[in-house]
Amino acid sequence: MIDTHCHIDQYKNPIEIADESENKGIITIGVTNLPSHYELGFAHTRGYKKVRLALGMHPLLANEHDKEFERFSRLLDTTSYIGEIGLDYSKEGRSTKEVQIATLRRIFRLISGRKKIVSLHSRKAEEKVFELLNEYQIKLGIFHWYSGPIGLIESISNAGYFFSVNTAMIESKKGRNIISKIPNENLLVETDGPFIQYKSREVRPTDVKFIYEFLAEDRGLKLEEMIGLVSNNFKHLINRLKEVNPKR
Repeated sequence: MIDTHCHIDQYKNPIEIADESENKGIITIGVTNLPSHYELGFAHTRGYKKVRLALGMHPLLANEHDKEFERFSRLLDTTSYIGEIGLDYSKEGRSTKEVQIATLRRIFRLISGRKKIVSLHSRKAEEKVFELLNEYQIKLGIFHWYSGPIGLIESISNAGYFFSVNTAMIESKKGRNIISKIPNENLLVETDGPFIQYKSREVRPTDVKFIYEFLAEDRGLKLEEMIGLVSNNFKHLINRLKEVNPKR
């Protein structure tokens, strides 16, 4: 099983979470909110086979971006995974909208044509994120916890991007409606732990099994078939990563 978006470093016991993913054989992408967070965690995760750390610059921490960007550039070659990055036009992020756009452009300029997979935050800014992905020809992207327009899902899917779904989505009517529009071949799974509560506790990577169970029942597949489907999607993404021809 696979968890494509989990904030391992934000748990009170990150090593325990990483060990659990490793021991259970759950491929877990540990996204980070700032390059300094990534740098702190890198030494602790480099020995794992199933856990990978992603270099992030969260849009809701826009006031930190300028002073963190040199570190982002310096650390870029230490991972194939970039996230959490993106835009947030909600009430919480509206005041830093222009800074967020400038940062995302800087990041996309750096990674365009390079072997990177990005995990994207796009709350109330889905169309702009999609526009910038196309502008900078960023081919390998995952829309994390998509909550945007239903009508945009088809365009995002046809462009070859993926959507990672979580327990919060399967528990809401809107989330289930969004999931129903995602083609099988564009479907991935995440927890976004520890920021989601499930069964009255913080969600953990092992809880991806509940998402797989929902998806299997919802799409009329056996659980093993759904696990295989998502695994094949992730393998396809990794294979596309290998096909990227670096510009430099």
